[in-house]
Amino acid sequence: MKHIFLNLKRFDIPREYSGVNSIASPQEWGAYIVGKVQEELKEYNADDVEFVMYMPEAHIINAVQERKEDSNLKIGCQSVFREDTAKGANFGAFTSQRTGNSMKAIGCDSTIIGHFEERKDKAGILSEAGVTDLDAVNRILNKEIKAAIEAGLDVLYCIGETADQQENWKEVLESQLTIGLDGVDISKVAVAYEPVWAIGPGKTPPDREYIRKIACFIKEVKSGIAVTYGGGLKTDNAGMLASIPEIDGGLIALTRFSGDIGFYPEEYLEIIRTYLG
Repeated sequence: MKHIFLNLKRFDIPREYSGVNSIASPQEWGAYIVGKVQEELKEYNADDVEFVMYMPEAHIINAVQERKEDSNLKIGCQSVFREDTAKGANFGAFTSQRTGNSMKAIGCDSTIIGHFEERKDKAGILSEAGVTDLDAVNRILNKEIKAAIEAGLDVLYCIGETADQQENWKEVLESQLTIGLDGVDISKVAVAYEPVWAIGPGKTPPDREYIRKIACFIKEVKSGIAVTYGGGLKTDNAGMLASIPEIDGGLIALTRFSGDIGFYPEEYLEIIRTYLG
């Protein structure tokens, strides 16, 4: 099976507030995106390809309500808290936190955990407390993954090395995989490989052989797990990524990288057509 993931980050913020959204009002944004793509996605068999959109929390309910009963589009949230409600215990004292049960209750199917922006944030908080052990981040993410699966959510788990870590990429990725997925049912998990060192304006993306090398390594460490490219599936690289047998899909974010940059539903569909053929 192929997996096409979409991380919508905070692309809902209008341009007048320094964001990249010019396609719909923030009140209608999530529903607008679902409405513009779900019919076209029906041409793909749900047994052959999975489509998941990770929405900012404020847009999940509208997105779920817009989704038609026969839609093959799944809606997800952007990470979950490492603890959750439980019978006879905490009934919901999670101010500012997004728990797995709360997301499942409003209609989510999946969650994205360990995105490099989340990793950077957690590492920064730990650094303020004097903690420099990066495996501490992996241990926290492991708890998030387990909490998500316990709530009935599938997980897209992001891993990747920074420029400073590139020389030791094997050790870094192996720790992220073995610690982050310790005790986890990997049938509920797909991995997105993010080459953090190559993400951003002016950076050189990895070539086909590098991506294949990483995908093979991930599958050696965690046999049977689905591996997707998280460095940005786009029209320019879709054909190349589709040619790598060890890559099972990709993670889309922005669809336009020049002019009025941002996410555009019609360009999202074009990326999918290019990748799936």
